Amino acid sequence: MSTRLQDLYDHYRQSAWLDDLDRRWLASGSLARWVERGVRGVTSNPTIFARAMASSDVYADELAELVASGAGVEAAYWRLAEADVGGAADVLRPVYDASGGADGFVSIEVDPGLAHDTQQTVVAARAVLGRIDRPNVYVKVPATLEGVPAVRQLVSEGLNVNITLIFGLERYEAVVEAYLSGLEARNGDLSGQTSVASFFVSRVDTEVNARLADLGPEARRDLESRAGIAQARAAYQVFGPRFAGPRWEALAARGAKVQRPLWASTSTKDPSLPDTLYLDSLIGPDTVNTAPTATLEAFIDHGSLARTVDADPDEARATLARLADVGVDLDDVTAQLEKEGVAAFAKSYDEALATLEAGVDGLSR
Repeated sequence: MSTRLQDLYDHYRQSAWLDDLDRRWLASGSLARWVERGVRGVTSNPTIFARAMASSDVYADELAELVASGAGVEAAYWRLAEADVGGAADVLRPVYDASGGADGFVSIEVDPGLAHDTQQTVVAARAVLGRIDRPNVYVKVPATLEGVPAVRQLVSEGLNVNITLIFGLERYEAVVEAYLSGLEARNGDLSGQTSVASFFVSRVDTEVNARLADLGPEARRDLESRAGIAQARAAYQVFGPRFAGPRWEALAARGAKVQRPLWASTSTKDPSLPDTLYLDSLIGPDTVNTAPTATLEAFIDHGSLARTVDADPDEARATLARLADVGVDLDDVTAQLEKEGVAAFAKSYDEALATLEAGVDGLSR
């Protein structure tokens, strides 16, 4: 009997990915069981690694070996994280092979401290992919103004990129253009390359809801917790036309794959909302939804299966227009969330290094 996650892919061509990674899942077979239930990829970020490294001692032996070999704390972090990603990629390799290289990916993010440095992001992305050396690994690059040209460069080199921290439509369009122009800069066959564009959803609602509350009850009416889904649905309306027509057909003839929208930040932050809201509302072809274990469990148990991402595009545009009418500046929301997102990942990265530093100190006693 199939699960809802399997039905999601079989009937609606949407891939469910797991937004979490823990070394214990590799040893216990937990990740393999998630794949059996329909998970088709994994996303990670510095927050996920910081939590994993702080919550158990499974890294202790390898950390000791790295320190004994002369590795510093930051180098140790990357070796530990890359080992986890490589192990997860091995678990997902059958999905990658069966899908012709469209699914079965694991994502790892470059140092968030490089978010505003184009050249160093490119250097770091090349290095991390080279060290992991698996075909089914995405390097995650934030969609900052400096990150977008890095994406184009990496795509032009044939590397697989997951562009993260997309909060607004204008930046999403820039990300799509970076992918297309990067492909156009390559010669020959393009069939071995792919990309996803990670559009964040629930964080938009959290920020917009706070601004609506400041504007008073009239502004809040019928607009609370609707901005994130409306923006994502509007992004899907951008996606379709950009991957159609003569320009795209010329690339597709060389084997190019579409850059799928990936719906991220899809766990429900507001407990008054349905726990599967951001999965149920964004189902459609050629998309990915990445969610933590609790949200995927909820969807398997009681999620709704129906094509929803383009069910009412006019309503999505009307919602965005009404937000502007009541005084919510979505461009400012995007800028604020991008700044906070980069800062949050940088903080988590520092926390992970601090955890490892404490571990190193313990080894010396």
